[in-house]
Amino acid sequence: MYKDSFLNYLQYIKRYSDHTVKSYQIDLTQFISFCQENNVMDEAKADYKLVRLWIVSLMESENSARSVNRKISTLRTYYKYLLKEKIVERSPLQKIIPPKSLKSLPSFIEEKSMNALLDNVSFTDDFEGVRNKLIIEMFYCTGARRFELINLLVKNINFQNSTIKVLGKRNKERIIPFNTELKNLIELYNLKRNELEVIENSEFLFLTKSGKKIYPELIYRVVKSYLSLVTTSEKKSPHVLRHTFATHMLNRGAELNAIKELLGHSNLAATEVYTHNTFEKLKQIYKQAHPRA
Repeated sequence: MYKDSFLNYLQYIKRYSDHTVKSYQIDLTQFISFCQENNVMDEAKADYKLVRLWIVSLMESENSARSVNRKISTLRTYYKYLLKEKIVERSPLQKIIPPKSLKSLPSFIEEKSMNALLDNVSFTDDFEGVRNKLIIEMFYCTGARRFELINLLVKNINFQNSTIKVLGKRNKERIIPFNTELKNLIELYNLKRNELEVIENSEFLFLTKSGKKIYPELIYRVVKSYLSLVTTSEKKSPHVLRHTFATHMLNRGAELNAIKELLGHSNLAATEVYTHNTFEKLKQIYKQAHPRA
């Protein structure tokens, strides 16, 4: 009932990304449907018992604790908004204790596999082939998020300084340097891009072959398709390439604070998770190399 005004609030007042707003929408739609199935037609009248019942149903449906916690977080934000708007007098989530999540290490691709993909895999030399390779290179060389790459503007690429300006979460800008190899690939892509018969969204760097702004599903398909050529890892997403960027940088001696800035993390705790990957690598090397291991 109040969902649309809440989503507008997130999009236009809080300036959340389209991807984040979509996630909130999915979670809320699911909860509101659950309320109605339990004869509560107005979610503002949902109580603690109903919310707890919903959480139990999610766990019984084999949702991960992490997924359930995200949905709980969505509800907390929603009812905080309803409180602010004086639609409810108290939040039904006040006494809700979220399930404990098992912390999993970020998935990443081994360095030799990334080198095999970028050096040995044959990309076609037409517009789509060059664009697809640039997508992979851009994720791996900059650590950008998917929505940041989708919304990357042509004007925000500085060839003179070899830097890219991206607009991250909460509209926070950051500058990321790039190497000569990526610079050459962007220049080649721009040549192919300029040969398109129609360009509808000229301000955006990444386009479809019909000249429109690229979309999330296409990015995901490209990344999954090419990563499948070099790894059997279950996860093959753009975010895995972001994890790969951070892990490889750390393995090669980059400071944690520098990686934090490159990734656009708001606090160091979010970046420290990559030290666990590095530690696991060190343990593996120790076991293989030390005579008494």
